[in-house]
Amino acid sequence: MRRQPMRRSYPRRQQGVAIITALLLTMLSVTIVASLFWQQQVQVRSMENQRLHLQTKWILRGALDWARLVLRQDGIDNPGWTTLNAVWNTPLAETRLDQYIERERIEGEVFDATLSGEITDAAARYNLLNLASGRDVDKVHVGIYQRLLQNLQLDPALAQRTALAVAAGALPEPVKLEEDGQPAKKDPDVVSAPVASGTVPLALTQLDDLLAIPGYTVETVNRLRPFAIVLPEKTSINVNTAPAEVLAAIVVGMSVSEATALAARRKTAFFRKDEDFKGQLFSHEGDVIKKTYSLKSEFFLVKSRIRLDRAALDAEALVKRGLDQRVTTTTVWVRQN
Repeated sequence: MRRQPMRRSYPRRQQGVAIITALLLTMLSVTIVASLFWQQQVQVRSMENQRLHLQTKWILRGALDWARLVLRQDGIDNPGWTTLNAVWNTPLAETRLDQYIERERIEGEVFDATLSGEITDAAARYNLLNLASGRDVDKVHVGIYQRLLQNLQLDPALAQRTALAVAAGALPEPVKLEEDGQPAKKDPDVVSAPVASGTVPLALTQLDDLLAIPGYTVETVNRLRPFAIVLPEKTSINVNTAPAEVLAAIVVGMSVSEATALAARRKTAFFRKDEDFKGQLFSHEGDVIKKTYSLKSEFFLVKSRIRLDRAALDAEALVKRGLDQRVTTTTVWVRQN
C-alpha cells in the first residue's frame, strides 16, 4: 500500500517576511500618495503667494496714483508755496480696504487688506548733490553741510570728504556761453575748487552710499536720514517745511534754538513771499545764504505699508511735481522691501 505524501507547512519565518513585505508596500504607497498631495499643496500655496504679491503691487500702484493726485491738487491750489499745513502732510492711518472696495465675495475667503502711509517733503532736507557743480566742489554748500553736521553733533570734517566724493563721481558740466559767445561768468557767491586727481569716484544715488566714504558709520547715516537726502538734480531747501537743524544751516550764525522758534512761528504764518521769510529772521536777515532756499517743493517721498492676508509690502517712492501751469507729477523711482 502506497503512502500519501505528507503536506509540509510554511515555516513561520516565511510568514513573517510576507507580513513585513506587505507592510513595506503599504508604507511605500502611503508615502507616494502623501508626497503627491504635498507637492500639490506646495504648488497651490505658491500660486496663492504669487496672487497675493501681484495684488499688493496693484494696491501700491493705486496708492501712488492717489498720492500723485493729492500732490497735483495741492500744486494747483497753492502754486507759489508748499507748506506743512496742506492735505498732503496728513498721514494715512492703517485703513481696511474692504470697507472701500466693492468686490465679489468668495465663500470661505478671508480678505484682510490694509493700507497705511505718508507723504514727506524731500525738499525739506539738504540735497547732497548740491555739494558739487560738475567736477568742482562748491565751497558755499560745503559750509552749509558743515553747519548741518555740527547742528546734529556729527563730525564737520565729513563735509569736505563728501563734497570731494560727489564731485569725483559727477560728469563735467558743459561750458555755458553768453550771447556774444564768450564763456559765462561763474556765480560770485560760489567759490569752486578742482577735485584732486586721486579722489575715488563715487556716484551717490541714496544716503546709504555714504558708508563708502571714510568716517561714515551706520549710526551717522541713520542720524542724517531725516535731514539729508540724495535727489536726481540740484534743489533748493524749502524754508516752509525744513526742520530747525536745516534752517540753521542756511542762515550763518543762527542757532538751532533760534531756528526752532522760527519753525514754531511758521505754523501760524507760513512764508508766501521772500520778504515774509527774511522778516522773521530779525537780526539774521542779512545772514541767509542767497539762492539756497525757496518757498515751494518739487520732490516728495511717498511711503506705503500694505498688508494683504499673509503678504506684506513696504515701499518708498520719489515723486517729482512739476512747477509748470499743468502741475504734472511723475514717479522717479520706487524702492520695495
